[in-house]
Amino acid sequence: MNDSPGWATPGSSPSDGEGSHGTQPPAGGSGGDSKWSAEQPPPGQWSSPTPGQTPPNPQQQPPAAPQPGAGWGTNGNGNPGGWGGQPQAVKPGVIPLRPLGVGEILDGAVTTMRKHWRAVLPITLVVAVVVQLASVLMQKYAFGDVVLDQSSDAPLDEQIDALGSFVGMSAADGFIQLVGAIVATAMLTMIFSRAVLGHGSSIGTAWREARPQLARLFGLTLLLGLGSALLFAVLVLPGALAGQAALAALGGLVALGLILWLWIRFSLASPALMLEKATVRKSLVRSSKLVKGSWWRIFGITVLTGIITTFVAGLIVLPLTLLGGLVFGGGFEGMADGTGTTSWGYLIVAAIGGVIALAITMPIQSGVTVLLYVDQRIRREALDLELARAAGIENYGTTTPPTGG
Repeated sequence: MNDSPGWATPGSSPSDGEGSHGTQPPAGGSGGDSKWSAEQPPPGQWSSPTPGQTPPNPQQQPPAAPQPGAGWGTNGNGNPGGWGGQPQAVKPGVIPLRPLGVGEILDGAVTTMRKHWRAVLPITLVVAVVVQLASVLMQKYAFGDVVLDQSSDAPLDEQIDALGSFVGMSAADGFIQLVGAIVATAMLTMIFSRAVLGHGSSIGTAWREARPQLARLFGLTLLLGLGSALLFAVLVLPGALAGQAALAALGGLVALGLILWLWIRFSLASPALMLEKATVRKSLVRSSKLVKGSWWRIFGITVLTGIITTFVAGLIVLPLTLLGGLVFGGGFEGMADGTGTTSWGYLIVAAIGGVIALAITMPIQSGVTVLLYVDQRIRREALDLELARAAGIENYGTTTPPTGG
């Protein structure tokens, strides 16, 4: 890419263990140090900052990267590293260039939405409108038919036709939602990657950078979804077919635990695939290496993000859904028997709430995933050094005063 980071650290990088931030791999690859993996993504071509995007105060000397064993209580020179034991670090974009705390990851996601809303908002709004439109049509023409037929004495063949229509439209609705989520995730990943360096983004730029990897991201998403379904079927079906409810329930619990573990283990595969231009297999391996030793931390941040976005979505969707039901859905009685939930007024008001909720929560979830990926690479591979160079910060990670005058 000509105007965006390559996201691949030159040379080798550690694949296991923490506390390797600030160290550099031995010259000539991984030889001489077993902590450095021989398989790494290809070298990236970092870009120089565009005019007007150079970080402020270029005269200010950036802090040196901490030396091995120094820890994050000092700034590399033996001096205290700032409030809370964190080092003073330059911040060319939405995050400081050092290992991030939970609050900084969430703040970076929200700050990107606020500073780069001209690129973020149109993407999420378009995807949210398409997704909600498909959902409205499905509820009106498929779900509505099933409800009406169940409440009457319709012939069996009509019930089967209505059920088939419902299944078909549900599949189409799910496919539209899947495609919309993939496109939004791909483009938002590119916007967040540039925001880390303080670079602006446009919709066209994000699309051009994301488009070559869309097919692979689609394949990755399908692979994870089908793998989860297959794992669940293998562990649950034997007990269900044998009529052993307890065995089927036990298999379901084991399947859910394994799916959760794999979900977190491969949670960074999407940004690895998009930013490192990796294949599906390599992105899965890459995510597994980055998550190793940090599973519980990434799990906790992911769950916290889910709770926050669910709460925010609920604050938006529930009042509008209730309003639509009371005004257009025949009140509580119509909502209770399901007849009022298929009226156009109710569906449109509920869809408006869904659009607003998706437009807010979608970039937060994508941003947290991207920033978790960046954070793990900073902790394991000293990616902050490459990010600083890409942002145009001279002599970052050294004790040499910056040049220029």
